[in-house]
Amino acid sequence: MTTTWESRHVPAPEPALSVRQVLTLERVLAGEPEVVAGAGQLDRPVRWVHVAEAADVGVMLSGGEMVLTTGVLLAGDEAKQAEYIQSLHRAEAAAVVLGLGRAFPAPPEVMRRAAERCGLPMVVLHRPFPFAELTEEVQCRLVRRKFAAVSLSEAVRTELTALITAGAPLQRLLDEVARHSGCPVVVTNLAHRVLATAGERSAVDDVLRDWERVARQAGAGAGGGWISAELGGRGERWGRLLLCGYRGETATGRLLADRAAEALVLHRMLGGGSAHSWEEESAQSLLTDLVSGVVPACRLLPRARAAGLPVNRRTFVPLVVLDRTAAELDRVLRLLGLSGLAAELADGAAAVLLSLARDQDAEVLTAHFAARLSAGSQAVVAAAGPRTAWDDVPAGLREARHVADAVADSSAALALPAVVRLKDVHLRGLIRLLRDDPQVQSFAERELDGLLGDTEPELLNVLRTYLATGRNKSRTAQLHHVSRPALYRRLEAIQGRLGVDLDDFEQAASVHIALLAHDAQQG
Repeated sequence: MTTTWESRHVPAPEPALSVRQVLTLERVLAGEPEVVAGAGQLDRPVRWVHVAEAADVGVMLSGGEMVLTTGVLLAGDEAKQAEYIQSLHRAEAAAVVLGLGRAFPAPPEVMRRAAERCGLPMVVLHRPFPFAELTEEVQCRLVRRKFAAVSLSEAVRTELTALITAGAPLQRLLDEVARHSGCPVVVTNLAHRVLATAGERSAVDDVLRDWERVARQAGAGAGGGWISAELGGRGERWGRLLLCGYRGETATGRLLADRAAEALVLHRMLGGGSAHSWEEESAQSLLTDLVSGVVPACRLLPRARAAGLPVNRRTFVPLVVLDRTAAELDRVLRLLGLSGLAAELADGAAAVLLSLARDQDAEVLTAHFAARLSAGSQAVVAAAGPRTAWDDVPAGLREARHVADAVADSSAALALPAVVRLKDVHLRGLIRLLRDDPQVQSFAERELDGLLGDTEPELLNVLRTYLATGRNKSRTAQLHHVSRPALYRRLEAIQGRLGVDLDDFEQAASVHIALLAHDAQQG
C-alpha cells in the first residue's frame, strides 16, 4: 500500500542526501561524473563523505559513507582493486567515487566489474576535482539536516508536553503528531487492534482498509515509511504507535515516533487514560458515528475491522442498554465469548453491537446476553432486529436507542420482557418517535393547557399515574398516599381545568397521548 497524502500544515521533512542527489551538486558536476557500475542503487542514502586511499578502507567505515579516492595505492594490482571494492561492500558503503588521473586514466575494469556484481555504485570523475570541496559541501548539508531533525524532535516534545500539561485528550496529541509527520498515525494494542488514529480521513481509511497486511508489515520491521515505536514502561509493553507511510528521512521519522511514544506513555501515567480506556474511546467513537449517521456506514467499515470486530459474513445485533457501563458490558461479552463492541452513550445509555456467525442463533444469544447482564439487578436491554448487511447497522442502532428511550421513564418498565423490541413499546414508542414534530407539540400543549405551568404540579402527577394505571382509582390513591375522596376531588379539579371527561374513553385516550408527548418532549 502506498499513501499519497501530504500534510496540509507542515511539509514532510526533506529526505537524506542520496547518491543521486550528491551527483547533481554543482561542485560535483564540474568534475564530469559518470556512473560506471551500480546504477540501480543510486538512491542509497549518504550518511557521510570519507576520503581514503588505504586498500583496507572498509575497516574504517560504519556504513552509509561515500568514499572518495584517486586509487593511487591500487594501481597495477588487480587483486587489491577487487578486494578494495569487496571491502567497501562488506562495510555497506553508499558509493565509491574514483578521480581519474595519473593512477587510473580510465575506469579500471576489474573494479567496475566487482562493483557491478555486488551492487555498489561506482562513479568516476573525468576532470580533476578537489575532494575537499565535495566533502565540505556534503558534510554541511548533512549537518543541517541532522540539526533540523533534532530541532523538529525537540519542538514536537515541547508541544506534546504542553498539551499534556493542559489536560488535552489523546486525540489532540495524535493530531499534532500527524501534523508534524505528514502521514496517518495509528495507535494499537499488542493484538494489533486499532485504539486511535489521526491524519487526513481519506488517508487513514486507506491504511485501515488493508489493516491486517499493514500490521504484519509493520510488525516485520519493513521499511517503506512504516515506522513504529513501542508503548510501555516499567518492563511492560501495552501498545504501539505507528507512522504509516512516512515520506521523510527514516531517522527523522524514528525521532518523531519516539517523541510521540514518550508523550503517550506520559499521558497515561498522569491519568490521561490507560490502554483499556483508549479501547473504550475507540469503540465509543465508532458506535457514536454509526448511531449519528453523519458518516456513511461503508466508510466506517475499515475502522470496525481494524478495531477487531469481525465483519465478513456476520449477523449484527444492535443493542442499547440502560444503567450499565461499557466496562460491565465488555465483561459480559468476554464471559460469554461473544464478539462485539460496547461504548457508553449519553444519558446513562450504552450501545452494544454484537457480531455473530451466520449459523448462530441471534435471538437465543441476545437473550443469553441480557440474562447474564441482569444477574443481580434488572437491566433494560433494548434490541433491534438482526442485520446481515453492514449498511443496515446504523438504522438498527437508532431503532434500539429509540426503544430504550421509550421505556426509560416508563412506569411499566418492570413488566417488559428481558429484551425489549419495537413491538413491545406500542404507543409510547410511537410518541417518542414523533416527539419533535411541531404538530405533536402543539397538540400536547393544547390538550394540557389547563395544567401546564400550574402552581399545583401535583395535579399533573396524579393525572399521569391515573392514566398509567388504566384509570384505576384505588391504585392511584395508594401510590399518592391519599384517601379515595381526596383523589376524587383532585380528579374533578383536573377535569375542570382541562375541560374533559376522563370517564370517556376517547377523551381520556387523547389526554393520555398528549401527556406521553409532553413527557417525551421534556425527557
